Amino acid sequence: MARPFYLINSRISRSLLTTATILVLVAVSGWLWWRQSLPLLAGTIDTGILSTPAVIQRDAQGIAMISSKDRASSAFALGFLHAQERFFQMDLLRRNAAGELSELFGVPALKADKTVRPHQFRKRAERNIAVMPAPQRKLLDSYVQGVNFGLQQLGAKPWEYVLLNQKPRPWSAADSLLTVFSMYMTLQSTEGRFERRDTALAELLPGDLYAFFFPAGGSWDAPLMGGAKATVTIPETPISTLLTDTDTLAYQTMGSDDRVNGSNNWVVGGALTGHGGAILANDMHLGLSVPNIWYRAGWNIPGTNRHIRGATLPGGPTMVVGSNGAVAWGFTNTGGDWSDLVALELNEAGTKYKTPEGWRHFTVEQETILVKNAGDEIVEVRKTLWGPVIGKNHRGIPLAYRWVAHDIAGANMNLLRIESAATALQALALGPELGIPHQNFVVGDRDGNIGWTVAGAMPRRVGFDGSRTQSWANGDAYWDGYLSAKERPQLYNPASHRIWSANARMVSGDWLKIMGDQGYALGARQQQIRDKLLNQSQFDERALLAIQLDNRAVFLERWQQLLLGLLKDRRGYSEVYCQVQNWGGRASTDSVGYRIVRNFRLQFMALSTAPILTYMRQFQPHFTFGPLKRQFEYPVWTLAQREPQHLLNPDFESWTILKLAALDRVLEKMEIDGQPLQQQTWGTQNTAAIVHPLVRAIPALGWFSSMPADPLPGDTHMPRVQSPNHGASERMVVSPGREHDGIFHMATGQSAHPLSPFFANGHRDWVEGNPSPLKEQTVRYQLTLK
Repeated sequence: MARPFYLINSRISRSLLTTATILVLVAVSGWLWWRQSLPLLAGTIDTGILSTPAVIQRDAQGIAMISSKDRASSAFALGFLHAQERFFQMDLLRRNAAGELSELFGVPALKADKTVRPHQFRKRAERNIAVMPAPQRKLLDSYVQGVNFGLQQLGAKPWEYVLLNQKPRPWSAADSLLTVFSMYMTLQSTEGRFERRDTALAELLPGDLYAFFFPAGGSWDAPLMGGAKATVTIPETPISTLLTDTDTLAYQTMGSDDRVNGSNNWVVGGALTGHGGAILANDMHLGLSVPNIWYRAGWNIPGTNRHIRGATLPGGPTMVVGSNGAVAWGFTNTGGDWSDLVALELNEAGTKYKTPEGWRHFTVEQETILVKNAGDEIVEVRKTLWGPVIGKNHRGIPLAYRWVAHDIAGANMNLLRIESAATALQALALGPELGIPHQNFVVGDRDGNIGWTVAGAMPRRVGFDGSRTQSWANGDAYWDGYLSAKERPQLYNPASHRIWSANARMVSGDWLKIMGDQGYALGARQQQIRDKLLNQSQFDERALLAIQLDNRAVFLERWQQLLLGLLKDRRGYSEVYCQVQNWGGRASTDSVGYRIVRNFRLQFMALSTAPILTYMRQFQPHFTFGPLKRQFEYPVWTLAQREPQHLLNPDFESWTILKLAALDRVLEKMEIDGQPLQQQTWGTQNTAAIVHPLVRAIPALGWFSSMPADPLPGDTHMPRVQSPNHGASERMVVSPGREHDGIFHMATGQSAHPLSPFFANGHRDWVEGNPSPLKEQTVRYQLTLK
C-alpha cells in the first residue's frame, strides 16, 4: 500500500532538517576552530624568557607600538607579533630563498627550487650568522625566540597549514637572513638576466641596430647628477637583413615597460618647509597580495626619548623604512649592476675551468630538495672560485655568477644601526655597511638636512666595467673587494633642497661607471616627480602625498596627439577619436581614452620590434626582451614619428597600416566582453586582484581571503604606480620628530587572518588616497609579555 504523500514529505523535511543541522554544527565548529588561530590581543603572558617586560599596544587598525626598557625585549615582542599575524608569509619568504618550497607545495614548486638551490642561500645565511657582531646576534636571537614563542601561543596552527596538511617549522636566526635573500631575488636577478640578454643582443645584432633599439637613456632622464643622454640616431641597416623570406615573425605580448619592482622616494630640505625640518616621501612598488609584504610597527629606543615607526619585514627585527624621531629614510631599487657573469673556459673534457693560476676542478656539492608527496630530488651544484655555474650563454658557454648577494657583505643586520642615527650624515654613513639589496638610500633629519647615497656593498671592478659577459681566466678582470665610503657617490644638502629617485638613472660620468646598468627604469616617472618638486617652493605632508597620488599621463601626451592625428577624419573611428580626444590626461578609472592611448603604444611597440625578437629567437628559442625593453620608448617613438621605411616590420605595407593594426588589436581586446566602448574604462582593465597566495591553487579561497575588486587609478610611467596586483605596497610621508603629522598607506591590513579585526583595516585609505596617520592612534588593545 502506498504511503500518504504527507508522510513522505514529513520524512524528507526531517531529513533536510537533520542535514541542515549537521552542516550548521560543522560550520560553527569550523568557525570556532578557526578563531583559535587568531592572534592574542590583550592580557598578560608570562613567557618564562624575558627578564624585562615588553608592552604591546595596538590601535583599531592593528598598528603596534612596543614599549620596553630593554631593546632585546622589544625585538622579542616584534617576533611574537610577526609570528602571530604573519607566520605563513615569513615561511614563504625563507623557503623562497632557500629553495624549500617543494617541501610545502610538492612538485609544482620543484622547478623554482631547482633554480634557486645553486645559490645555496641557507648555507650562506648560516655562514653570515656565524660572523655577526655579538650585540646584533643577541638581538636577532631574541627576535627568533619571540617568533617561536608567538607561534606556540596560537590556539591552533595558522589556517594555511591546515589546508596544506603541514606543520609549521620553527624559526631560526638563519631564516631571518633568508628573508633578506628573498628580497634580493625580488629586486635583482638570480641569473644575470639583463647582462645575458644585453650581451647577446650586442654580439648578434648589427651595431647600428643595437645602438638604436637599445639605448642607455635619453630625453626622459632626470638624474640627480648630470643630464639627459643624447637622442637616438636612425640606423642605416635595413631591418629586413635580420629576416629571411621564410621567417614567420614572432610577437611578444608587451606588458608595461615600466612595471618594475622598485619604488619612488624623495625628500625636501628644511628651507622648503614651514617648520624647518626635512619631509620625506616613500612608496615601495612590489607585488600586492594578502597579506601585505610589510607589517606596521614601532618601538621606543632605550636611552632616548625617541620612538621608531614605519614598515617592518616579517622575518626580521629591523625597521625597513620609517622615522626614528631624528632621521627619516626611504629606499628605491637602484637598477645598478651588482653582479657579473663569468664566461668559463673549459678543458676538452669539460671537467676543469681555466683560472689565472691554471686549470682547476669544479667544486661539486649536492643539494637535497624535499618534495611533498614525492621522492627527494638531488641537485648537483657546480662551483667555481667566482661563484656557482648558473647556466649557459647564447653560444653555449657555461657561466659562473659573481654576485654581491653571495658574499658576507651582502646580507647582515646592520640596518639595526639606523635606530641610533641622529643626523642625516650619520644615516648616510651607514650606506656601505647595509647588507641589503642595493637601494637608493634617501634621508632627511629634523634639522632640515637631506641626502642620498647607495645602500649596499659596491664591488670594485678591475680591468672591466661589468657591462658585458667575458672570461676572467687570464686575471685581467676581477673584483678587488668593495668600495669605501669615499669612493661611492653621495649627495648632501644640494642647492635645490630637493632629492628624488624612482628606479631610473641617478648619476652620470664616472659615478655611472661605478654604478653600472642592469635595467634602469625609463626616466619619465622620475622626471614627473622632479618637475613637481621643482615647480613648488613650499611643502607640507599633504603636498608630498599629492605627488605620490599624481596620475597625470604626462608621458603619454605625445602618444595621444599622435593617435589623434592618425584618426582625424578617418572613417569608422569617430567614436574612438572622441574618446581619445576627451581622455582627460590622467590614468583615471573612468577614462576610456587613457586606456586606448596606453595600450596602443604598447601594441605599436610589440609590432615594430617583432623583427628583432624573431631574429634573436633563431639563437635563443625562448628569448624575450625582459628588462631590455625599459628604454624602448626612444626608438619606438622615433619610428612612430619619423616612419623610416627600411625599419618597417615586413608584415605591414606601411607605417600607417601598422599603426591601425596596433589600434585595432587594442579595440578587439576591449570588445571581448561585449560591453560598449564607452564602458571600457581604464578602471575596467585596472581592477584590483589582491589575493592570498593560496588562491592561485584553490580559487574558492578568494571569497574570504581577498581584497575587494576596486577599479584603481594610476599606472606605470607616473608617480601613482598601480596595476591590479603590483604597485605601491605602502606610501609614507614623514618629517622626523613630527610623526603626528605623518601619513601612511598600506594595501590590505596588518593581519593575514580573515577573522582578524585588522585583516583589511586601512585598505580603503590606500585605495582612495585618504591621508591616514602614520602614528598609531588611540589604544584599543594592550598585551604585556613578561
